[in-house]
Amino acid sequence: MKKYTDIHDIENIPKIIQEAIALKANPFQYEHLGKHKTLVMLFFNSSLRTRLSTEKAAKNLGMDVMILDINNAWNLEFKDGTIMNLDSAEHIKEAAQVISQYTDVIAVRAFPSLKNKEEDESEYILNNFTKYASVPIINMESATAHPLQALTDAITISELTNKKKPKVVLSWAPHPKALPHAVANSFIKMMQSIDVDFSITHPEGYALDPNITKNTPISYDQEEALKDADFVYVKNWSSYDNYGQVLDQNPDWMITQEKIGNATCMHCLPVRRNMVIEDAVLDSDNSAVIQQAGNRTFAAQVVLKKILENL
Repeated sequence: MKKYTDIHDIENIPKIIQEAIALKANPFQYEHLGKHKTLVMLFFNSSLRTRLSTEKAAKNLGMDVMILDINNAWNLEFKDGTIMNLDSAEHIKEAAQVISQYTDVIAVRAFPSLKNKEEDESEYILNNFTKYASVPIINMESATAHPLQALTDAITISELTNKKKPKVVLSWAPHPKALPHAVANSFIKMMQSIDVDFSITHPEGYALDPNITKNTPISYDQEEALKDADFVYVKNWSSYDNYGQVLDQNPDWMITQEKIGNATCMHCLPVRRNMVIEDAVLDSDNSAVIQQAGNRTFAAQVVLKKILENL
């Protein structure tokens, strides 16, 4: 693996899932791989699970870790030909090349603006690091993708399922803020790539990018969609067609114990209790959200292992 910016950078998804589960059983067996190697983590946006789990994953492999909150450093310029006489003090061309001299792997986290669809979909921050850095890049969530979370989710489903082809439903739920599409996008891509019976349910007006959903079945009837589900992945996202807008906060779409039945409930966290998912679900034995969060370490670790093996 030369980089991990999208799930399609994984050559064999079932194999890497099993490798991650094996790492979970023996986290330090490859700590020699990272000896005298450094991971630099760059955060344009805040993080809890991604930040801590990725640092833990790197240290499990024997790597040194450096963390920089970019907003506490220079404002970076990403456009070519810009006269830099305003707020930006350094251009990505220099920044990426300089950081590459200090590290062996760069991990980047940068959210979308949710104001300019074309700009967000260009992935200008992630792609500029990929273009100008001379070391591998890992995506810790970008404007349109969160491949580490998607790998985590596949690992969790693999651990918990007792069926050859479980029924997995991605359900929209209400949220007071406009949220990105990254987690949903990568989860969809991952479910399309493994052997599950997968569908999506959301209110009208919340369709995601059709180039990502493709032929995945979509229902506007949440309760019907959740019937007989084995896994219900709960996530909010803002409108794609009315880009970045919150069209409604319909409380009827909150996930309840009555709706979910015996299905396993998944969510990437953080979750707003009793708005997105009710307490009765989150506090039940059917909730997998803590196990998911724990698996973030081993998703990141298996990706770093693959990259280190290729250096």
